[in-house]
Amino acid sequence: MIGAPIVIQLFLESLSLNNMKVSKNKLSYTRSGKPVVLSGKALFKGKLLNLHKASVNLPTGYAAELEIIKHPGAALVVPVLPGNKIVMLRQFRPVIGKYIYELPAGTLEKGENPLSCARREIEEETGYHADKFKRLGTIFPVPGYSTEKIEIFKATGLKKRRFSPERDEVISVFVVTKLQIRELLRKGKLVDAKTICAFCLCGWI
Repeated sequence: MIGAPIVIQLFLESLSLNNMKVSKNKLSYTRSGKPVVLSGKALFKGKLLNLHKASVNLPTGYAAELEIIKHPGAALVVPVLPGNKIVMLRQFRPVIGKYIYELPAGTLEKGENPLSCARREIEEETGYHADKFKRLGTIFPVPGYSTEKIEIFKATGLKKRRFSPERDEVISVFVVTKLQIRELLRKGKLVDAKTICAFCLCGWI
């Protein structure tokens, strides 16, 4: 799942950040095949969080100081039941200290692809197994400081299995209709950005 806890790896030896490349102590930004040499250093390396500071020459020529988190990527699932009903979560997020409504999602494990992550997360967080997955799109939720990319999938052919959240996950599972989703959004109760994006890609909001 995305959030608590989350293992974030940062650029140390090598990094690919969209059009960026990095060697041991230097970063390069490539635009139209023209590299610009940059400097960078690790600011903090913790158990869960590594932070890197980079000096980047922007395409305009301006030298910007960036603090960047490299994220392994994530997958989000829209689990669809017969009758166009959706399986959602009400989950406690300790970082913001509140419960929020969201769709099942998770961070890619080492060597895992987004589809495999989606299959794993839907079972762990909802207790449903899905027969079919359709990729809906990709979002970059926080491009100002992180490389995180979330692949969004629609899952159908759901079969109820054992619900087995991780020990640090405080989750309740419920089923909603399109009208209820729109009401949650209208009342300001649906605030999770990745979930809102996923419903937009489904055409539900």
